[in-house]
Amino acid sequence: METNTPKRRDNKKSLRVKVISLGNAEVGKVSGGGGMVLLVQVRDREIKVNIFDMAGHPFFYEVRNEFYKDSQGVLLVYDVGLRDSFDALDSWLGEMKQEMGSQANMDSIVFIVCANKVDLTKRRVVDEGEGRLWAESRGFHYFETSAQSGEGINEMFQAFFSSITDMCENGGKRPVSEVSAGFTKEQADTIRRIRNSKDSWDMLGVKPGATREEVNKAYRKLAVLLHPDKCVAPGSEDAFKAVVNARTSLLKNIK
Repeated sequence: METNTPKRRDNKKSLRVKVISLGNAEVGKVSGGGGMVLLVQVRDREIKVNIFDMAGHPFFYEVRNEFYKDSQGVLLVYDVGLRDSFDALDSWLGEMKQEMGSQANMDSIVFIVCANKVDLTKRRVVDEGEGRLWAESRGFHYFETSAQSGEGINEMFQAFFSSITDMCENGGKRPVSEVSAGFTKEQADTIRRIRNSKDSWDMLGVKPGATREEVNKAYRKLAVLLHPDKCVAPGSEDAFKAVVNARTSLLKNIK
């Protein structure tokens, strides 16, 4: 005879994951200290997370490189008030790629970029658009955080651990749709170049003394690439405006 007793559902097997936090020394990396263990619940899975804060000083490299392997997640952290710490992200990523040995191994890791210390607004030198562009053009998540005030920390960790769980359930590979940039590498590189241009000639990519026709040709190419209606890359609107102003400025002085 059947009973109405509900069947007990077994929870999915708990996961153990390894996460490392990378960034220059004193950027306020969110894990705090040398290492910590977190027990978190993601949907119906219990996740035991070991977080290791890799010290930013070169002195610790020989220890640090051993931690790259077998990691499921990486926090790339910089201080929005220290441009050097933002510029160093490329070096951190390069070091990790070298130690991991192949792109396939990198594809088995969830990356999150933390723009930290956003509470100190008056000293900020790296704006959100620039940081988000760097992250999303590489398929990384991006969060604005403050380890001091707690701003963005819970949201960041929730997204981080959820993505790691999805990856583990996807056979250890990041799902293709994990982070979709929605813009091209050419658009991202062009926005970065415009941000770093030293003058209007450099911004349009023409040599000083160029003709009106050459200036207008360069402008049209950039306008098509960066127009806000067609380009969703962070910073595209500001870059487009800068290109418009550069063209106007140059044409005033060209007969």
